[in-house]
Amino acid sequence: MNALLSAIPSPPNSELVIGPLQFRYYGLAIAIGVLAAVAIARRRWEARGGDPEDVTTIAIWAVPAGLVGARLYHVITDWNRLYSDGRWWPDALAIWKGGLGIPGGVLAGVAVGVLVCRRIRIDWRHVADAAAPAIPVAQAIGRLGNWFNQELYGRPTDLPWGLEIDLPEGYPPGTTFHPTFLYEGLWNLALAALIIAGGRRVVLKPGRWMAIYVAGYGLGRLWVESLRIDVATEFLGLRVNIWISLVAIVGGLLWLFWRGSPLDRAATAELRAGGDPQAHVGGRDGTLVDLEGVTDDDIHRAAQEIEPTDSEPTDSEPGPSAEPEPELGADERDQR
Repeated sequence: MNALLSAIPSPPNSELVIGPLQFRYYGLAIAIGVLAAVAIARRRWEARGGDPEDVTTIAIWAVPAGLVGARLYHVITDWNRLYSDGRWWPDALAIWKGGLGIPGGVLAGVAVGVLVCRRIRIDWRHVADAAAPAIPVAQAIGRLGNWFNQELYGRPTDLPWGLEIDLPEGYPPGTTFHPTFLYEGLWNLALAALIIAGGRRVVLKPGRWMAIYVAGYGLGRLWVESLRIDVATEFLGLRVNIWISLVAIVGGLLWLFWRGSPLDRAATAELRAGGDPQAHVGGRDGTLVDLEGVTDDDIHRAAQEIEPTDSEPTDSEPGPSAEPEPELGADERDQR
């Protein structure tokens, strides 16, 4: 029992073998994470009055784009160390061996997701808010793949939850390390819980919950990255992912506070009064967000263009200033 509490053991193998079939736990973790994220986003989008099949449609395009983006990020940032001088073929395509850069995956997946939202005519900002807690849940599950691969761990530690590695390069047997995959996974789950709990208390302007995810993930990745000891590409003396984390923090905060407070006060008041101000934001081409910036005068002018007011003459009746035509005598009628 004491041995179990003294360290976290690494899995004995990285593959699940079922008869003639072999499945890499790394790939299974990513697949399960994607399915969990889609399920969460579908449920949240339906609660906003949207069609849950919209989320599935987006995922069909965004998930592959995210995988490609994640792999490209890894290959580009580690090109000189791992793939230059012709070494990229076929190793650059061996995604099952690990090597996915989450920043590249999120960027590519979100970009494609926005395009799909525009294609199917739904507001991508509301979809992003629905997906905001789903993405970190997927990341947390996917990080378990690093555990099975015995990779991306932190510096040595004597803490009870230190991670055992079978063959730690450059360290004596029995050395335990910070389980950075676990730290990041727990951080992401806490971030997802924060977004969900916060959404039950306040209503933010469209897209701002996604901004909180971006900044929150960057903050968590920043301190986790500072613990890692695996060889990584550096820029100006810092790991590239530390720079990317700083960019995510700054970019997320700028997005969050763009044009003032992110809080939608009127909708928050309605929420706390027992209403559901976001129950119908998931509709196509008719969401309330489409009226953003439209004034009462704009609506009045539009109404006048559609239907004339009582003071305006129509084809069927004369205006108020029209005088009745004088009745003509018989001789005059003949002349006409």
